[in-house]
Amino acid sequence: MWSDSSIFYQFYPLGFCGAPKENDGVLTPRIRKVTEWIPHLKRLHVDAVYFSPVFESDRHGYDTRDYRKIDCRLGSNADFFEVCKILKENGIRIVLDGVFNHVGRGFFAFQDVIEKRWDSEYKDWFYIHFDGNSCYNDGFSYEGWEGHFELVKLNLENPKVKEYLFSCVRAWMEEFQIDGLRLDVAYCLNENFMRELRAFCDSIKPDFFLLGEILFGDYKRIVNDAMLHSCTNYECYKGLYSSFNDLNLFEINYALNRQFGKDNPIYKGMHLLTFAENHDVTRVASILKDKRHLPLLYAMLFTMPGIPCIYYGGEWGISGVKENESDDALRPVLSEPEWNELTDLISSLAKLHKEQKALVYGDYKSIVLTNRQLIFQREYEGEKIWVSVNADEQAYQARLHGMENCEVTNLLSGEKLILNDSFTLPPSSFFVWKS
Repeated sequence: MWSDSSIFYQFYPLGFCGAPKENDGVLTPRIRKVTEWIPHLKRLHVDAVYFSPVFESDRHGYDTRDYRKIDCRLGSNADFFEVCKILKENGIRIVLDGVFNHVGRGFFAFQDVIEKRWDSEYKDWFYIHFDGNSCYNDGFSYEGWEGHFELVKLNLENPKVKEYLFSCVRAWMEEFQIDGLRLDVAYCLNENFMRELRAFCDSIKPDFFLLGEILFGDYKRIVNDAMLHSCTNYECYKGLYSSFNDLNLFEINYALNRQFGKDNPIYKGMHLLTFAENHDVTRVASILKDKRHLPLLYAMLFTMPGIPCIYYGGEWGISGVKENESDDALRPVLSEPEWNELTDLISSLAKLHKEQKALVYGDYKSIVLTNRQLIFQREYEGEKIWVSVNADEQAYQARLHGMENCEVTNLLSGEKLILNDSFTLPPSSFFVWKS
């Protein structure tokens, strides 16, 4: 699958483009701003963009009104077509957010139920109870997503609902030439729906990528040959920042070894989406207690198993805190891309990830492990890469048994050196070596 070796970049378009929080009905081609960032994306070696919701919605994109129409706050279908066309011309694939678990109250079928009640042909598209009432005083009650009644849960077992949604996916493939979907809240989607969606997509475009949002549990439940190709690796997301904040690198090593180690790994051969932040969580620059750990965290993100994904602005370390149940600070308007030392590093790491097969397909093995230091190995077809991380503010004398007079190349600097069984890791440092 093409996604295995890709570098992803996530936009939350409504925030990034500065759209009004409420749908004002005014057609404004804000989405075209994405094309101005293409040189920046290419400099970062990004070859896949994941767009959070772009279709017409009541407010934040996850409350869909119309699956066939680009949100007027972002522009028209023609505007988005042009954005997709230019991205593809620059070698960048496109993944859209597939929000299929629920819709907004403004969705045409739900509006029909409000108007016609029992007589609506769409009443079975949802989980409606006509013997109750909703908090909106609709004269009936219904299931909302996790108690959010502005998000009306779709009945994904209804053949007509599936037929409608699949027709929308086909339309997106044809109109915008998209390459994949990220399935919102895949952890609570009907499993048969995901199987049928996979078969449907495979029949049209065999390399169409399906990524699921899953927070916990066994990822293999939805990532398998019959359902999705990949999912969000929240276990390693948490393990990364927590390991640095607690100065306990045992945590991320445990997760990586459990998932991809040499001895009976549970996700062997799987390529999961790895990330330091996204549109739902506090920015990692605001989470880390010690800002010197930010480059170390990104060094691990791009060298550990997984498909790295950058969330817009994260590449130069912007801050943003999720508070009072508001995500606004996580989804800011950004006018122009910035470039600093962290961006330089991430660009180099992304290039490295694309060039070195061991970083894409290699297994994982820890060589040195303490609370504050970790040296791990990625190996693929006899090719070995070693990554060292020292999270301490003091230098560390590392010992690598059996590596006397081993000539290695620092893959970030190009410098060649001889490693002996004992060498020094400077404070708050990382290295990537290849023999």
